[in-house]
Amino acid sequence: MPSTQLLHLVIGGELKSLEGPPEFKDVSKVDFAGAFGSYEEAVRAWRAKAQATVDNALMRYFVLHAHRLLTPGADDDHQH
Repeated sequence: MPSTQLLHLVIGGELKSLEGPPEFKDVSKVDFAGAFGSYEEAVRAWRAKAQATVDNALMRYFVLHAHRLLTPGADDDHQH
């Protein structure tokens, strides 16, 4: 049985501060790293972007669970 596609987005950019909730310094410069059909694929992309920007402490990437926005109330098997 084929698995259900669970859309995940990976975005990142430079934060204003490391304190408090994440807030991007310049929203127009947010990097869209891609859309992925599984959490595992998204984590691979996130890891690659995070490692490539490790020298900038304010640069952060995030995995967004877009499938939860498309189908509110639905959840996947992962606990993250």
